[in-house]
Amino acid sequence: MKIICIGRNYAAHAAELNNPIPETPLLFLKPDTAVLKDGKAFYHPNFSNDIHHEIEVVLRICKNGKSIEQEFAHKYYDQSTLGIDFTARDLQSKCKEQGHPWEIAKAFDNSAVLGEMMPLAELRNADGHVDFSLSKNGVQVQHGNTSQMLSNFDAIISYASKFFTLQVGDLIFTGTPAGVSQVKIGDVLEGFVGGRRLLYCEVK
Repeated sequence: MKIICIGRNYAAHAAELNNPIPETPLLFLKPDTAVLKDGKAFYHPNFSNDIHHEIEVVLRICKNGKSIEQEFAHKYYDQSTLGIDFTARDLQSKCKEQGHPWEIAKAFDNSAVLGEMMPLAELRNADGHVDFSLSKNGVQVQHGNTSQMLSNFDAIISYASKFFTLQVGDLIFTGTPAGVSQVKIGDVLEGFVGGRRLLYCEVK
């Protein structure tokens, strides 16, 4: 199982970090050791002083595929949830300054939090989109709607499959909206689709 993540897929998030909007989906990977699920706590690593939360809609691949045409992409995912892409922002900034890859800032252990997996159809609203949010200590800090994505689900699947064979069980983190911020020990993070809580994570 692999985790494919999409960077800068919401214009407002790219703007808040002063990053340019990519012309094509910006892909990076996390290993399976990054997965944190079942409501388990996230233990703040000692190698970073600036871990940020990034709430995202996550797709689960249900069918193996390679070089998938966009018109058929919807057949390759069936379930969805919310996830948190934890990012060591201080390490990421340092890696970028030095022109180095920044996997250590994105792909470390337990950096991919997963909520409760659901059929995607149950999470879509009347317009066919997913409206989602993240609360920190009971206060909403991020809110997004998949209608705001620069590349939609099908475009992401089609593009990613040009480079990586998609396999059953793979996860696609589809990008975060604006509002990312630092987490600290003692914080409680909760992810919602509408009023339904799918994700719970304590920072310890």
